[in-house]
Amino acid sequence: RCAELQIQLTEAVSTMAGQKELIAKLEHDLSTIQTLSTVHRPDAEGAAVPSLEKIPEPIKEATALFYGHPPSPGTSIPEGQVDSLLSIISSQRERFRARNQELEGENRMMQHTVHALQSELDNLRADNIKLYEKIKFLQSYPGRGGSRDDTEQRYSSQYEERLDPFSSFSRKERQRKYLSLSPWDKATLSM
Repeated sequence: RCAELQIQLTEAVSTMAGQKELIAKLEHDLSTIQTLSTVHRPDAEGAAVPSLEKIPEPIKEATALFYGHPPSPGTSIPEGQVDSLLSIISSQRERFRARNQELEGENRMMQHTVHALQSELDNLRADNIKLYEKIKFLQSYPGRGGSRDDTEQRYSSQYEERLDPFSSFSRKERQRKYLSLSPWDKATLSM
């Protein structure tokens, strides 16, 4: 029984030493990958990099193995390390994809909320102008006092603008021109 435990202990110690070496290699590869962010990128993503010397070796070799090209002579990565590097990169991609979808959902919800609030604001402005019109009508009767407060003054300009035939005509013309634009021009204009 003691001999079996001794054998298991030696196997566990050797496995632990091997795992420590793999962890050290992985940490070194990850630090090498992190230095990639300091590499000057070309103007467009995906454009050819003029000097491949700045790209870390693990990425070059993993990319070559991924596309089925043999690794460069003199350097060889064990299959397990390539798989671990690819699994790290793919899990990071999946995390970014999930976060991106989450942010896009939040963005759609915010845009929906903004549109709803904007339409509510427009409705409230129209209601206020109608109320001002009623106040103006009631004040037109003889014997009514003409005291005006800030609220009336604020909406009087909008009321007068609504009655102005020139501004009404220009609004209609703007709407007609907007409807005659192509979808690309409308998208550019809205941006």
